[in-house]
Amino acid sequence: MSFYRRVLTYFRPDLRPTVVCMGLTLVANAFNLLRPWPLKYIVDKILPAAGHTPHGLTLPGIDISTWSISAVVALVCGLMVVFHLLAGGIGYVINVLTIRVGLHGLMRLRTELYAYLHSLPLKFHDQRRSADSSFRVAYDSQSVQAYYSKGFFLFQSAISLVSTFAMMWYFDWSIALLSLIAIPLMMLAIFIYAKRIRDESTTVAERESDVLTAAQEGLSSVKMVQAFGREEHEVQEFSTSARESLDANLKLNATSMRSALLVGTIIAASSAAMCYVGALHVLSGKLTIGGIWYLSSLLLMLYQPLEALTHIAWAFQAAAAGTQRCFEILDKENDVADAPDAVPITSALGEIVFENVAFGYSSAREILHDVNLRISPGETVAFVGGTGAGKSTLLSLVPRFYDPTGGSVLLDGKDLRALKKKSLRDQISIVLQDTLLFSTTIRENIAYGRPDATEEEIIEAAKRAQAHEFIMATPDGYRSQVGERGGHLSVGQRQRIGIARAFLKNAPLLILDEPTSALDPTTESAIMQTIEELMRGRTTLIITHRIATVHRVNKIVVLAKGTIAEEGKGPELVQRGGVYASLYRSANLT
Repeated sequence: MSFYRRVLTYFRPDLRPTVVCMGLTLVANAFNLLRPWPLKYIVDKILPAAGHTPHGLTLPGIDISTWSISAVVALVCGLMVVFHLLAGGIGYVINVLTIRVGLHGLMRLRTELYAYLHSLPLKFHDQRRSADSSFRVAYDSQSVQAYYSKGFFLFQSAISLVSTFAMMWYFDWSIALLSLIAIPLMMLAIFIYAKRIRDESTTVAERESDVLTAAQEGLSSVKMVQAFGREEHEVQEFSTSARESLDANLKLNATSMRSALLVGTIIAASSAAMCYVGALHVLSGKLTIGGIWYLSSLLLMLYQPLEALTHIAWAFQAAAAGTQRCFEILDKENDVADAPDAVPITSALGEIVFENVAFGYSSAREILHDVNLRISPGETVAFVGGTGAGKSTLLSLVPRFYDPTGGSVLLDGKDLRALKKKSLRDQISIVLQDTLLFSTTIRENIAYGRPDATEEEIIEAAKRAQAHEFIMATPDGYRSQVGERGGHLSVGQRQRIGIARAFLKNAPLLILDEPTSALDPTTESAIMQTIEELMRGRTTLIITHRIATVHRVNKIVVLAKGTIAEEGKGPELVQRGGVYASLYRSANLT
């Protein structure tokens, strides 16, 4: 699909109002052509008839033979207002409809882009700045609205050009032909500057994205910035991005102004030539004074859309840069998308099998290799190992945040890639080291995995997570706002909210990723009691560095250098004297 046809797909649902606007444009254009006529009539007909009785004036469809000159003047001047109101009123309706259609198209692109970003694998997001993705959704997407509004204005300008030229030809074909000289010169100006403006518009979008990234990263880390006394450094970094954005914008504006100056010069020279020829025609009697006045008005009506066409061309280039940045995301291959024959899974038993699993972000960077492991339904398995051993990556394969680059991961005997992704994730609850909360109420955060849950179910989940007491101590209870990223709550409170969320979802598979590593010993002990309640009856996968918390689980898997070094029960692994025994001793548990 071509770029421009692809843009039009976002406006196809609004075809009817677009057709209505096109029809109204024809009507409005007719009234615009009539707007200069009353003044021509006054100059050519009324002024020469002044002082004559009868005046001999006529108007199509109106008998004014007995009217006074002043009454005729009042009527003609009134027609000026009527033509203006009709053209302006229709133009107002057109503007309202085109703005609405443009905004609808913008909404569709934004929604599609945002949804697709959520569907892309974590590997994509790991390699990108979140601020850049946000910029494309919020700002680059606006370019598609510019395409519609400028595209419709292009249609309006084309209609105005053709009809105005036809009217000029009717009055004086030689002047009409002379007006065409400017067109190829203006097209040449567009050709000269088009690519430059598009490239510079792309640079502006990239620099603006850098500014947003610098601001977002600095402000989200303000506590650390102040703790290390790096305020001046962060301001300098932001100033550098802002300066680069300023330079890019100034360069684009300079190019646009040079192109506008060139186009304006072409129009001025062409207008001067036509005024010269028109004046000669008046002197020779080929044109009346009213006629040259009317032609001058038509000349303005001809060159206004011509000049607008050049600005539309520049706007198209700028819009192309932003829209293309959106399409770059939409064209990214989603390598964890559902297969065409994928089937849903309900009520999983919880058997997980890793068969010869390998994974790497690239062929040169392998993180996992030759991983073979079977986890029985209801079994609790802890994954331990040094930093960078591959623990989090391995467990990220279970909800298909990533797909293995080699081998397979099976759930109840079925390859995860053969299952519908949403139904698979419905079978899994995840409690992370840093519980992610949204800037909304406690209730909505607990119910995030089950938005249809009843109030009673939410309260019961909070009680099981030992969160109900502190929730009720807040000013608005379950309706209390948690603040940005849960900033109004302590670390332990946020963790309990995350556990309550998992209780409410009640999924057969549970993944715990360092659930207590950020807690003090007292809070950790209380949270672990809650987690043990949560694990009961579920297949549970735990990542931890704290050996003491998992020493008695069903199975411990020790990862080293991207593969399984050992597996077995804690006491057995200690007796073997291998990697786990070293970790056990280093934790001062012997």
